[in-house]
Amino acid sequence: MLNQQDNELLTRVGPGTPMGNLMRQFWLPVGLSSELPEPDCPPVRIMILGEELVAFRDTTGSVGLLDNYCPHRRASLFFGRNEECGLRCVYHGWKFDATGACVDMPSEPAESNFKDKVKIKAYPVRERGGLLWAYMGPRETMPELPDLEANMEDSASINVFMRECNWMQALEGDIDTVHTLYLHLGSAQYEDAPEGSWAWWHLQNRAPHFAAVDTDFGTLYGAFRPTVEGTNYWRFANFLMPFYAMTPPGVLGVGSKFRAWVPMDDTHTLAISMNAIPKGSARGVRSEGNWASGQTEMHPNGTGLFDRFRCVADESNDYLIDREVQKTKTYAGLPSITLEDQAVTASMGDIVDRTKERLGTSDQMIIRTRRRLLRAARALMEGETPPEVDNPSVYGVRSGGVMLPVGVDWVEASKELRKGFIQHPELDLAVIGGVPAV
Repeated sequence: MLNQQDNELLTRVGPGTPMGNLMRQFWLPVGLSSELPEPDCPPVRIMILGEELVAFRDTTGSVGLLDNYCPHRRASLFFGRNEECGLRCVYHGWKFDATGACVDMPSEPAESNFKDKVKIKAYPVRERGGLLWAYMGPRETMPELPDLEANMEDSASINVFMRECNWMQALEGDIDTVHTLYLHLGSAQYEDAPEGSWAWWHLQNRAPHFAAVDTDFGTLYGAFRPTVEGTNYWRFANFLMPFYAMTPPGVLGVGSKFRAWVPMDDTHTLAISMNAIPKGSARGVRSEGNWASGQTEMHPNGTGLFDRFRCVADESNDYLIDREVQKTKTYAGLPSITLEDQAVTASMGDIVDRTKERLGTSDQMIIRTRRRLLRAARALMEGETPPEVDNPSVYGVRSGGVMLPVGVDWVEASKELRKGFIQHPELDLAVIGGVPAV
């Protein structure tokens, strides 16, 4: 349970806030390269950390990320003409390049040098793995992009959706993995899985033992269940500074994934997921059962600040809950696993009141992660740069499940399999037993 002051510090991310300042130390994924499909294409409105911005791809293919408002009379540059290596405001013709420099001011006399004195706020953008990355921080010498393995794999899939709640409660849904056995698999029984599979053990024991530790990238948790004599089934999950989660479903050492919970503002969050699983690894995984196996229907992207990556199911239609399905098939009666998570985290309110929580032993990862973030935000206020910023290699880690002997040091015993960028052809997802989210 947090006090009100800590809850405010943890959740508020707008300009000038301690947590917002912490976020700005890092490169932030803000959208997809495919949203700007070609040079001189229409610009896109983007809201990140409470700032209204406009992204555009110029004639050379470079991406600019500018303040939404022209510094002349504050007209929106979204309506600008994207032409000849710059975005031109249609109000008076002022034109800005990707660095924010004013390169043309046709409404001023030819002899005027006023344009040389005008610059709009602009943030550097890089592209990697299909994502647009922005650096919104104060450093002239920028850090490197984090070594997130899935973002460095050509075969990785990308999924993006917006969640209408605070970024921290959305993130906490990913690191609160005990909910999987209820929200996602509450109607599933261990008989639904092959005997001896990981799902078989998982579904028999809905109250595993938890442990969590700090790491050089953020926090790590392990949850274990006894299986055959002398062996425990462990699941490992990571939180990586400042807002990444690596959930435990899967086999530790096979593939790579992450989800970025990027704050748009205090009450809207962009969830960007990347997943890279080697070909042939998913043998034996079923798609039907007593769980939500449907798709998440999306609206076409619109042009508003909050009109990108919106689910059709939302608060206005109760996330399309089907009470008959809830009675007869799935635990929650919601159309997909994504929407199950959407509904419960948004139902807490725009920003959950953590002063009213009552946390249990299964919440160790949430407690530790909150403390890690609060310490980092306070340390930055004292002038201490987060060490992860200048150590991109610490992000090269993986999550998932593994069988370990009873009594071993779980952190040390899992160390090699938790390392990224290493192939383990002897491992296969078939051991899971075909049940998703296990």
